[in-house]
Amino acid sequence: MVWHVLDVRAVWIKEFASALAEQVPALAWCPRITNGGMFRNREEETTLDDPCLPIRYFPLQRGFAKFPVMPIAREGERITQRLLRRSENPTASTLICTTPHYAPVAERWPGPVIYYVTDLFIAYGADPGFINALDRRMCAAAALVCPNSRRIADHLIEKAFCAASKIVVLPNATRKASLLIHAAQAFSETPPDIADLPRPIAGVVGNLSSNTDWELLKATIAKTPWLSWVFVGPTAMPINEPDQNHARDFLMQHGGAVRFVGPKPYGQLKDYARAFDVAILPYRGIEPTFSGSSTRFYEHLAACAPIIATRGFEELLHKEPLLSLVNTGEELADALEQLRQTDFRDGLEDRRWQASQSETWETRALSMRNALSERFGRGQEAA
Repeated sequence: MVWHVLDVRAVWIKEFASALAEQVPALAWCPRITNGGMFRNREEETTLDDPCLPIRYFPLQRGFAKFPVMPIAREGERITQRLLRRSENPTASTLICTTPHYAPVAERWPGPVIYYVTDLFIAYGADPGFINALDRRMCAAAALVCPNSRRIADHLIEKAFCAASKIVVLPNATRKASLLIHAAQAFSETPPDIADLPRPIAGVVGNLSSNTDWELLKATIAKTPWLSWVFVGPTAMPINEPDQNHARDFLMQHGGAVRFVGPKPYGQLKDYARAFDVAILPYRGIEPTFSGSSTRFYEHLAACAPIIATRGFEELLHKEPLLSLVNTGEELADALEQLRQTDFRDGLEDRRWQASQSETWETRALSMRNALSERFGRGQEAA
């Protein structure tokens, strides 16, 4: 038997699938979406090195879940057949679907189905009625529904009529390899591209786009000339709001103690998180980010240093005292000044270390398996 993960385009789903593959036989599926996908059949299988993950690429017709493409391409049936060919015992093989668009596959699958929901999909601009209809089908077909936040769980209960008894919330996480041996663990190496910056260092990690409050950061940096700032992540995504866009452009051209180092492989993020004296999570409170689960929070949690976040992410509103919450650039600057007075030790390092031990992708994968086993007598026997 095998656990199929459909699909793994997102980095955080690759991380989850890799952790799952350490525990049970698992195969990740990743589509190559084209306008002519329905006319192609070639699949390609490889094993990723980072994270370690067996992954199979398959062609997929663009718009396959919409009318009139859906009845013409019949991709739901084709995908199901692809997965069945890779399953020695289909009725004992678990299918994990990561978007509602695979509802036709979930409805055809002979074994248990899990809907692993890591985004508020109606917030991406598609017709909400169309997405809600797919969510209803997916929740009806699934034996277990695993949203990564309570807010998404509530949405599925209200809009997709998902039975609350099916739901197990599985937040995002970090790698077990990112955990410290103890909270006071010392490091001799700082990433080379920031090693010359004077301390203390404040760090921002993630997709540096419209969900980041660039005006708040600009105001804060102006008030903290004694502090170095490091931004780790891509900046290619456009920002539609002119003031936010101008603030990001201003900071990217700032130079000096403000440094953008570009995107880094997921496995290297821990090195930057450990190099920061304080982590900043400057979310703006816009969807779909606001309703999800903050992967960067768990990466910083594992580094044990102080964390300051805005109130722009619902999940983080419930994480005090592991982090501090602020509303404005002035409040952020004041919080940073207070940390400066204590040499960036807030006394919560051990508490963050203890909390981080259970916030790993490995723990999330085991929790999903246990939930399926407890409810339906499946999951553990695949170990």
